Amino acid sequence: MTELNELFKCDICGNVVEIAHEGANSLVCCNENMEKLKENEAKKENLHYAHIEKINENERKISFKHEMTPEHHIEFIEAISNDGVYLKRKYLKETEPAEMILKCKCEEGFYIRLYCNRDGVWVTKL
Repeated sequence: MTELNELFKCDICGNVVEIAHEGANSLVCCNENMEKLKENEAKKENLHYAHIEKINENERKISFKHEMTPEHHIEFIEAISNDGVYLKRKYLKETEPAEMILKCKCEEGFYIRLYCNRDGVWVTKL
């Protein structure tokens, strides 16, 4: 059974799919079952760890100390509420800074997830 916000990847063509509606069956791409991507928990010393800076009362800057090259980069960043209902995603170009602005007054109640083209899915829990 698939669950809301899970990520899956096709081992053949590289498609990455995020679940927007839960279902009972497995996902298929290129006539093969897609692999559910494991979420790795990022620690502070890890380049996939989300650094959160308060810009003002209504905005937070989320950034990473991750290289951004064609060979190794973050493809997207997501801020997801702990209940999974609210999600903000930013797709990144290979050479732009690994950061996004989150408009919220929140200090907690959400987590940050990213997809790295080489190292997979990483989560920073707040």
